[in-house]
Amino acid sequence: MKKSNKAAFLLSLAIAFIHILPFYILVTTALKPMSDLSSKWLLPKTIDWSNFTDSWSGSNLGQAFFNNIFITTVSLLLIVIVGACASYPLARNQTKLNKAMYMLFISALIIPPLTILVPLYKFFIDIQGMNTYWGIILLHLTFNLPTTIFLYTGFIGTVPRELDEAGMIDGLGRLRLFFQLILPLLKPITATVIILAGVGIWNDYRFSLFFLQKGEMRTVTVALATFFGPNTNNVGWVAAGSLIAALPISLLYLFLQRYFITGLASGAVKG
Repeated sequence: MKKSNKAAFLLSLAIAFIHILPFYILVTTALKPMSDLSSKWLLPKTIDWSNFTDSWSGSNLGQAFFNNIFITTVSLLLIVIVGACASYPLARNQTKLNKAMYMLFISALIIPPLTILVPLYKFFIDIQGMNTYWGIILLHLTFNLPTTIFLYTGFIGTVPRELDEAGMIDGLGRLRLFFQLILPLLKPITATVIILAGVGIWNDYRFSLFFLQKGEMRTVTVALATFFGPNTNNVGWVAAGSLIAALPISLLYLFLQRYFITGLASGAVKG
């Protein structure tokens, strides 16, 4: 093995180890009983599954999982549809107005969401959007659209315009042309959008904490945070709940990973 290849291999091994180490600690902590006070670096002497059952029942994770699944699914559906539909005319019609609109969308990426939290909170109270599914879904849609439009616009720019002309010759209107011809070609970038937005929405804590304050509206991240407090510190429950919470989004990534890199690379190219 050449020195350069050996160095690259060792570097990759070190990076993989750094990423695996927190997961190892998470697993060992989740499998240890509360009475086991041994070091987090040591494997559990006996495997105890009670942390998983206690975590599920102790924070009402069943309802929290339903909230997460519903909010994430509906938000992603709207993000993909609205983002793709908005990006198509921006990519195909390079007018001054469309370029200005595109730059306006992209400029929203530099605004940290927490900087507008106070006026946003007041606005949600005024429109009665607190503790509602539609309110938090609208919030996720709004803050994910700039990235989505940026990726979709770049990817659509790589799709030949001849497809549009062929579809219109066959009698397709713009709407049918987009959904029947263009949208099926956007699978790679759609997978990228779903993964990037889906992970953020599924793991969201900041917005869920402020805008979903009722117990029955809690998401998984907020529900797990209840295990920490002045008089409680159930690390084993949090570790077990975190593993359960990570499972759905991990499976989603494994299912869509073959499209992810292709879509991300193509979507980053401005059409």
